[in-house]
Amino acid sequence: MSKLKNRYLSLDVFRGMDVALMIIVNSPGNGDTSFGILKHAVWNGFTLTDLVFPTFLFVVGNAMSFSMKKYEAEGSGAFLKKIFKRFSIIFLLGFLMYWFPFFEDGGLKPIAETRIFGVLQRIALCYLFASILLHYFKTKSVLIFSALALIGYHIILLVFGDLTLTGNAVLKLDKFLIGANHMYHGNGGVAFDPEGLLSTLPSIVNVIAGYFTGKFIQKNGQNFETIAKLIMAAGILVIAGFAWDLIFPFNKKLWSSSFVLLTSGIDIFVIAVLVYLLDMSKPGKWTYFFEVFGRNTLFIYLLSELFIISLAELSMKGTNAYNWIADNIFIATAGDYFGSLLFALWIMFTCWLVGYIMDKRGVYIKV
Repeated sequence: MSKLKNRYLSLDVFRGMDVALMIIVNSPGNGDTSFGILKHAVWNGFTLTDLVFPTFLFVVGNAMSFSMKKYEAEGSGAFLKKIFKRFSIIFLLGFLMYWFPFFEDGGLKPIAETRIFGVLQRIALCYLFASILLHYFKTKSVLIFSALALIGYHIILLVFGDLTLTGNAVLKLDKFLIGANHMYHGNGGVAFDPEGLLSTLPSIVNVIAGYFTGKFIQKNGQNFETIAKLIMAAGILVIAGFAWDLIFPFNKKLWSSSFVLLTSGIDIFVIAVLVYLLDMSKPGKWTYFFEVFGRNTLFIYLLSELFIISLAELSMKGTNAYNWIADNIFIATAGDYFGSLLFALWIMFTCWLVGYIMDKRGVYIKV
């Protein structure tokens, strides 16, 4: 196995772990009886679940550290065409996912009430801006941008609002640009989008962190010195994150600057461990489970979301299929908390099985 493939093994496994956890936290049988570790922090704070999305952005950047090499020889025209095409497809898929199932009450579901920003849309925007920065600017300039983005974002939030759910600048800008009907309403009915436009600015830094981590590993090789330096960098970022947390608390929904430093530090530490386990040691067969998720990441994520939405839309015995299956099969058998977890695992393993069949048939869907 070549070094390149080994590095992709680390990336596939890391990405696969993240997607598996993402599906689990997105599909609790009963959200009220999910284990605390599988819930987002209500506002300020940090849980394992809060790490899922920034990790996805980190591995996007990590993958870019390989793919950007190909763009350098193709010229600006071909580069811009590729990244704008990919941006458009991912953003549109995210929008269509929120519009799905497209019809309700015998007519077309109103676009005027469809959420515009979201998970895939943020991935698309971060990919676009990070790609442009990394292609056209030198490392020093990109690092300066990253620092200014985090500091500037903190200042913007302080100047144009506060750090509360109803008074922050992220909400104000989204309401001004797209209106409350196009925003997420899962925070007690309050129109606030945790993937809002303004909070996309600091999230770009998670992609950049993943990119530079990948470049560092490629340049310095897979050895104990590299791992030691990565762990030191991770420690510095985590400590800096906790220091910033004192004045700008960890907040996934606002994507606070302290949150960016903390999650980037954790992700660098995890990738360092995976480099040791998968690239410097014999990985064993356990990695294949996560490789399946890592090889068709976008497709499996979309599949999981459409599966959940479809179950929620399908009527069954006075409720919907999602609730009926969760309550009458899993929760009735294993209790509230373990039943909710088993239901989420059922969703995850079902999606994995589809990915497994695709992998065995050599079907890989990329955008």
